[in-house]
Amino acid sequence: MIPAERIIEGGEELFLKAGIKSVTMDDIAKHLGISKKTIYHFFKDKNELVVELVKKKLKEDEDQINDIIKRSGNVIEEMINMMKCSEDIFSRINPVVIHDMQKYHPDAWKQFQGFKADVLIRTLEELLTKGMKQGYIRPDIDVRILAKMRVMQVELGFDTTLFPISEFNTWKVQYQFLEHFNYGICTLKGYKLLDQYKNANPE
Repeated sequence: MIPAERIIEGGEELFLKAGIKSVTMDDIAKHLGISKKTIYHFFKDKNELVVELVKKKLKEDEDQINDIIKRSGNVIEEMINMMKCSEDIFSRINPVVIHDMQKYHPDAWKQFQGFKADVLIRTLEELLTKGMKQGYIRPDIDVRILAKMRVMQVELGFDTTLFPISEFNTWKVQYQFLEHFNYGICTLKGYKLLDQYKNANPE
């Protein structure tokens, strides 16, 4: 019997391509070459599958963020490494997935919102505070406001009413937001170091 993890992976593969709403349990079963009954043995419905998938992805993202922090020498290096990590994530995400989750899967969306507040905003507040002590981040900024703004920027970049997929590349939108944020919070010392890392690792 196929394990639950493989079903979650199969769902993810299809959701990332087509969005959540348009993918049925039949589609997932066909994609994996199993019966729908096998899927229902592990998940009572599609909503439960989506919730478990979101939990899995958020845990992976948290582990990735913690790994970046551990192997980075300073806040600017952390920001550059997170930019690379973001590129990998955003290049795979269909913005429709975010829209579908918000509209049709409130339980999964609640998990995502909780992750934003408990992990992303908190981690960013800590990063900015640490950067101030290192002299790379402007001491006059309010870390609570800027951390919340940055996380909301990411969400805004996935809004297809503002940035239609036919006109905008999702990663380019996110990259522009991130660059604007990074350069806006840096001291001159941080700005110079950010430029050094960028020139050593051009886009």
